[in-house]
Amino acid sequence: MEEKTQGSGAFYAFRKVAGDAFGHFNNDDGWAMASHLAISAIMALFPFLIFATALASFMGADRYAETVVDLIFQTWPDVVANPIAREVHNVLGVRRSDVLTIGVLIAAFFASNGVEALRMSLNRAYRMSEKRSMIALRVQSIGYVLVATLGFTAVSLMLVVAPVAARVAVSYLDWLEPWMGMITLWRYVIAVTVLVLSLIVVHLWLPAGKRTVGEILPGLVFTLAGWLVGSSVFAAYLSRFSSYASTYAGLASMMIAVVFLYIISAIFILGAEINAAIMRYRVSRLRRSA
Repeated sequence: MEEKTQGSGAFYAFRKVAGDAFGHFNNDDGWAMASHLAISAIMALFPFLIFATALASFMGADRYAETVVDLIFQTWPDVVANPIAREVHNVLGVRRSDVLTIGVLIAAFFASNGVEALRMSLNRAYRMSEKRSMIALRVQSIGYVLVATLGFTAVSLMLVVAPVAARVAVSYLDWLEPWMGMITLWRYVIAVTVLVLSLIVVHLWLPAGKRTVGEILPGLVFTLAGWLVGSSVFAAYLSRFSSYASTYAGLASMMIAVVFLYIISAIFILGAEINAAIMRYRVSRLRRSA
């Protein structure tokens, strides 16, 4: 009876879930997977934006590059995002008018490597073994890249059109003038919404197995809270104590981005580990009850 009462306590449940999640993360090369995911993200970022910009230009969305880069880096600390964003703008400043060139197709393939890194990390965290064929997985990854490109294109077009429409509306309706500042707020709202929807999609459908939204919700909350805390602490560290510039010279901005993505990747994988640990704990409770 005493053991049963202890097993139903919230603290006992928290201890079991936390121990399972952090223990599996540590024992199953979670730190190494976070490093792999961070490097894969850096290597996939530029090819993805090159492919996405070429496709957007092909569709007539010439302002895509400027707005989508701002949207992607909207949730990053300024001290991390600004140097990388400048380099991205320089790379995307080269016009690519034909979306069907070999170089752009290769860029799409390399961008899909980032999706594969996400899949591998989530499969390990959820204790899943992948049984789908390599070709099917690669086609799915490229499909995710294409869908993400089209989604970012639609959002960027909205961000370009919205300020113009707002200025036209204000010219006819003066009472809208105080609300013009809301456009900046909406940029952050849209960026966070895209981030949340992306997390839901990758947790639900990218790894093997099936999960519900309710089952992945704790990990999503942990990831978003960890993203906010981790990015804030890292930004504060860079502004006060960092010696990256003196240590890495011209490579400082890239090293800062890699370390930031490493922190975020570890938080992301831990979020999946927490989901898996909670699901395992619920199953064990059901078995004990039975």
